[in-house]
Amino acid sequence: MPRYHTLGQTPPKRHTIFKSPEGNFYYEELFGTIGFDGMSSLLYHTHRPTQVKEVLKSYSVAPKIAVDKNMKAMSLKGFEVPAINDYLESRKIILANNDCYIALAAPKKSLTSYFYKNTDSDEVLFIHKGTGKLRTFLGNIDFKYGDYIVIPRGIIYQINFDTEDNRLFVVESKHPIYTPKRYRNWFGQHLEHAPYCERDMHPPSELETFSDKGDFILKVKKQDVIHEYVYAAHPFSVVGWDGYNYPYKLSIHDFEPITGRVHQPPPVHQTFETSAFVICSFVPRMYDYHPKAIPAPYNHSNIDSDEVLYYVDGDFMSRNDINIGHVTLHPAGIPHGPHPGAMERSIGKTKTEELAVMVDTFKPLMITEEAIKIDTGDYHTSWLDK
Repeated sequence: MPRYHTLGQTPPKRHTIFKSPEGNFYYEELFGTIGFDGMSSLLYHTHRPTQVKEVLKSYSVAPKIAVDKNMKAMSLKGFEVPAINDYLESRKIILANNDCYIALAAPKKSLTSYFYKNTDSDEVLFIHKGTGKLRTFLGNIDFKYGDYIVIPRGIIYQINFDTEDNRLFVVESKHPIYTPKRYRNWFGQHLEHAPYCERDMHPPSELETFSDKGDFILKVKKQDVIHEYVYAAHPFSVVGWDGYNYPYKLSIHDFEPITGRVHQPPPVHQTFETSAFVICSFVPRMYDYHPKAIPAPYNHSNIDSDEVLYYVDGDFMSRNDINIGHVTLHPAGIPHGPHPGAMERSIGKTKTEELAVMVDTFKPLMITEEAIKIDTGDYHTSWLDK
């Protein structure tokens, strides 16, 4: 996200002496990506952020793969993923490759007893159900239904939920997540034809600064292993920061659809990009307005990418027997399209109220044991004439 932001107190010149009103030093930290070539922010702490007291334990959280070479279309009943108290334990990875993990989660409790840092991946949390507050060492972000929360790797955070009824669709990316290049000019500003702009993207506010000393548990994910650290200083010790590397939110409800006289291809729905996959948003929109337009998508072959659709709300006009919270997988190499009768039903319709999130990966996805538990079993035969 190439946009400068600052919060809290910072010195007028970087890498210079910076003290509190009481005369104590603030400690500078460069929080950067891709070596010294990617986006970064400069943070100023009340305590050195390096004070490890103990490493408690380490344990694997790698997904358990059930099918490593999949060629079967699948439909998964996402709301059958059980609600679990712990935030991290609630995450159930259903699809995986070397570039990303796709997970479902139904956390019942807030993450307050420890802090979390994912150093493997950027995270995108899509909020399907629930409201609350993401708390990070760079400030806080309130969230609600329909929000994408983008959390760059290395962000230390906690998360507060207002109730126990929460549903998240989660994408963990081994590659940095950006807004699509074609939406931006050479300065990084979003162009007039982009489906959303900077006003729709909300960086952290409400910076919380703690100078407490004690025992603070930080769970760090590295190479699919959780390492439990005990730090001597509170992780939220930042008094101020500035730069380009920070979490932010974007509501799917602020995505403005791109429409045309005839059916538009999936790239018009693109919301985020990486070098290995894209994330798209299907939102309520007017249908194609050519007098002979067929609003339903045409049959198409995924020759180079697996397509994952997470159904959020609405009518899902191209599908039969799909419910809220379902996840469909259409693997590369075989064609897919509207279900029997869907094309015919769409003719003459003027709008859709569907809401869905799509992930298209350029490498095949593996099926995990968690996905097998919620598989409907017969989705791959659902295009047969009844």
